[in-house]
Amino acid sequence: MMLSFFDQFMSPTLFGIPLIALALTLPWILIPKPVTRWLANRLLTLQGWFINRFTQQIFQPISLGGHKWASLLTALMLFLITSNMLGLLPYTYTPTTQLSLNLAFAVPMWLATVIIGLRNKPTYALGHLLPEGTPTLLIPILIVIETISLFIRPVALGVRLTANLTAGHLLIQLIATGAFVLLPLMPTVAILTSMLLFLLTLLEVAVAMIQAYVFVLLLSLYLQENV
Repeated sequence: MMLSFFDQFMSPTLFGIPLIALALTLPWILIPKPVTRWLANRLLTLQGWFINRFTQQIFQPISLGGHKWASLLTALMLFLITSNMLGLLPYTYTPTTQLSLNLAFAVPMWLATVIIGLRNKPTYALGHLLPEGTPTLLIPILIVIETISLFIRPVALGVRLTANLTAGHLLIQLIATGAFVLLPLMPTVAILTSMLLFLLTLLEVAVAMIQAYVFVLLLSLYLQENV
C-alpha cells in the first residue's frame, strides 16, 4: 500500500533490482523504426513529419556549425516526450521526475555548448560575463553574477522539468483520491471532480510535451550563443 503521495516517484524494484534501466529503455522500443519500403505507414509518416518540422524550427536560427547537433537534440526530444507521456499511464514510472536523471541530461549538454564556445570564440564567450559599457566599480560584481548565472543554467533545466512533472502527477493523484473518497458520500461532487480530473489529465499531456520541447529549445539557445 502506498504510504505517501511521493512514493510514486521512487524507482520501482523487482527482487531488489532497480528497474530504472528498463524504464529508460522502454521509450526507445516503442518508437517506430524506419522501413526499406518506398511508402511508409501513417505512423512513420507522422513521425517523419514531426522530426522534420521540429528540426527546421529549432535549427533555423542556428548557424551551420550547430546543425551537427540535430540528431542528438531530436533524439533527446523524442525520448523526453515519450517518457513524459508514458508516465501518465496507470501503474507506470516516470524517469524524468528524478532530478538526478534530468541533471544527467542537462549538465553534459550545457557543458558541451560552453566548451564549443570557448574553443571556437573564446573572446566572445568570455565577453558574455561582462556587458558592454559597465561602470568600472560594477565590473567585479557583474562578473560574479554572470558566472553564477552561467553555472545555474543546467540546474534550472533539470529543476524545471522535474518540478513541472512532479507537480502535475501529485495534483492528479490528489484529485483522483478526492473523487474516490467523495463517490459514496456526495456522488454529484465526485462526478464534477472526475470531470476536473479529466481536464487536468489533458492539461498534463500538453505539459509533458511542452516541457520536453522547452528543455531542448533552451539547449538550442545555449548552443546558438556559442556557435
